[in-house]
Amino acid sequence: MAKAPKIQYQCSDCGASFPKWAGQCADCGAWNTLQEQVPAASKAAGGRFGGYAGDARSQSVRRLSDVAAERSERISTGLGELDRVLGGGLVLGSVALIGGDPGIGKSTLLIQAMALLAEQMPVLYVSGEESAEQISLRAQRLGLSGEQVQLLTETCVERIIGLTQQHAPRALVLDSIQTFYTEELQSAPGSVAQVRESAARLVRFAKQTGTSLFLVGHVTKEGALAGPRVLEHMVDTVLYFEGESGSQFRLIRAIKNRFGAVNELGVFAMTDKGLREVANPSAIFLSRHEEQVPGSAILVTREGTRPLLVEVQALVDQSPLGNPRRVALGLGQNRLSMLLAVLHRHGGIGMFDQDVFLNVVGGVRVTEPAADLAVLLAVLSSFRDRPLPNDLVTFGEVGLAGEVRPVPSGQERLREAAKHGFRRAIVPRANAPKKPIDGLEVVAVSRIGEAIEAL
Repeated sequence: MAKAPKIQYQCSDCGASFPKWAGQCADCGAWNTLQEQVPAASKAAGGRFGGYAGDARSQSVRRLSDVAAERSERISTGLGELDRVLGGGLVLGSVALIGGDPGIGKSTLLIQAMALLAEQMPVLYVSGEESAEQISLRAQRLGLSGEQVQLLTETCVERIIGLTQQHAPRALVLDSIQTFYTEELQSAPGSVAQVRESAARLVRFAKQTGTSLFLVGHVTKEGALAGPRVLEHMVDTVLYFEGESGSQFRLIRAIKNRFGAVNELGVFAMTDKGLREVANPSAIFLSRHEEQVPGSAILVTREGTRPLLVEVQALVDQSPLGNPRRVALGLGQNRLSMLLAVLHRHGGIGMFDQDVFLNVVGGVRVTEPAADLAVLLAVLSSFRDRPLPNDLVTFGEVGLAGEVRPVPSGQERLREAAKHGFRRAIVPRANAPKKPIDGLEVVAVSRIGEAIEAL
């Protein structure tokens, strides 16, 4: 019998290898960086899925122009919002990683998608956290028909791949990657080495067999995906499932997508029958106050390919502290401080003794600088205690010199605002439409002072 290869430990910082684990790397001096590695002999003898085994043509050198680029066939999951963040549908052979807080609805979303996909193709749901009875109870509670959904409760990657080869599903869900392990490593499931090697084997299997793979990932206290960062590099799509505690709305955001636009946003509502799609998300992010209230401005932001109307609320109040507070929810706090400095320098309005609180309604996180103008107008409205008109929308980036800079897709933003009944818009001069938009008066500004005067 051949001798079993010895386990090796490699430093993640300098790459040095050692036969035994130690708390400190002897070469570079870094602490807690030695990670278990699959022995080279085991990798060589791993069979078809132990290492990547492409055909001879893929291993030869070819000109880029000689490679036939075939369009990937899109398959609808039955959930329009999930199709949107995937880039228009499911691509066979793609690997998607879905992360989110515990209880946010990751398993609910995937069991719904698998029940709908099972009407078009064979699917397999593999769970390493829940028993088959728990998954069956969830499906019954959601009113799903599980006749065509195959179910497996297993945590060993080698056995999962073997059973998957027998049943040949076209879509495969593994919930969650932190619970699976490979027999080639001795470390516990969830460790960095196990997560990395298990994911690598599953990704290779999906690519070689054309199976669409969904991996569920845990998140850390900071909200990032747990495990090695290389996990996000191996997959084709990274989706984050977000939602405020106590709110029924759930947002699924594409952080990485090799088959579509990044930062695409899908909106769901959690009900007693599972996740329901929200076809018009702009309606849920607008308060539509019966009376005009100060401190509220409507922003036309853009998430991926979708223009979205959200409400930015500001509260400016006399501060009892020597160092006034600056609190921003859904926006960057540092950017709020910068905009207040621009307002003082180029607008002549200082808030040195005022607490400023900022919030984006509905739990949306706005990361683009197009929100700058809406933030300043909302803050100014609260500070002066003078409400903005209910039919006013705005967008635009504000520079440190006080200029209002253009943002991408200005025409689409204005058409979205007009569709929802808004009658006036304050926009950067470079985003002013060349042809009038029916029912919408556009006020083009190039400086922050002009925007204040327009109100």
